[in-house]
Amino acid sequence: MPPERDQTDPSRHAGPPAVLVTGASGGIGRAICREFGRAGWHVGVHYGRNKQSAEAALDELVSAGGTGSLYQADIREAESVRRMVQDFAGAVPVPPVLICNAGVAASAVVLRQREEQWTDVMATNLSGTFHCLRAAAPVLIERGGGSIIVVGSYAGWHGASGQAAYAASKAGLIGLVKTAAKEWGAANIRVNMVLPGWQRTGLSEEAMPEAGWLDHALRRPARLEEVARTILYVAQLGDLSGQVWNCDSRDL
Repeated sequence: MPPERDQTDPSRHAGPPAVLVTGASGGIGRAICREFGRAGWHVGVHYGRNKQSAEAALDELVSAGGTGSLYQADIREAESVRRMVQDFAGAVPVPPVLICNAGVAASAVVLRQREEQWTDVMATNLSGTFHCLRAAAPVLIERGGGSIIVVGSYAGWHGASGQAAYAASKAGLIGLVKTAAKEWGAANIRVNMVLPGWQRTGLSEEAMPEAGWLDHALRRPARLEEVARTILYVAQLGDLSGQVWNCDSRDL
C-alpha cells in the first residue's frame, strides 16, 4: 500500500521542516535559502568551493528567522553527494526537502564548444542532479515521502544560441524529473521542476540581455524574490509531481 499522505506533514515530527539546497552559495541559491529561512525552516546550505559565500547565505537565512548548517560536496562525485545527504538526513528528524539548484554555465556555439567544457557542464548540471536524486530517494522512502525540486531553465525547452552545453544539460533534466516522478510516485515522493527565468547572477552575467524583453508577455523578467517564494510553495504541495513550473511570462 502507498504511504499515507500525511506522513510527510512536518507537524507530525519534532523540529522545524528541513530543506537541503544545493548550489546555495550562488545568487538563486542564496535567495532560496533566505525564503525558507523566513518561513522558519532548517536549511542545509550546500557549496562546492565558495565557502565564504555559503557562510553569507547561512547568515542571511538565520537573520530571516531560520536555522541552518553548511555542507560541502562535489556534486559531480556520487560518493561525495551520498555523504552530504546522509549527514543532512542524520541531523534532521523530519522528512527533508531537496532543492537541486547547483549548476554551471558555458557560452559557446555548437561548432566551437570545447569538449572538456561540455563534459564539465554535463557532469555538474545533469549527472550532479542525478547523484542528488539517487542519494535522496532512499531517505525519503524510509520517511514516508517528501519533495524534490530541480531548478531548470527555459533554455532546456527551447534551446539558446551560444548555450549548447547548458541548454542540452537542462533539457536532460526535464526527462530525469519526469521519470523520477513516475518511478517514485508510489512512495509519495514528489519530483518537480521550476524554471526561474533570467536572473542577474554570476552564472548568467555573460548571456543575459542588456535590454528588451519582447518575448515576455509582461515585458520584464521574473523577480528573484518571487521565484524563491514559488519554490517554497511548490515544495509544500502534496499533490503535484512530474510538473514544470515556469516563473516568468514566456510561453513554454
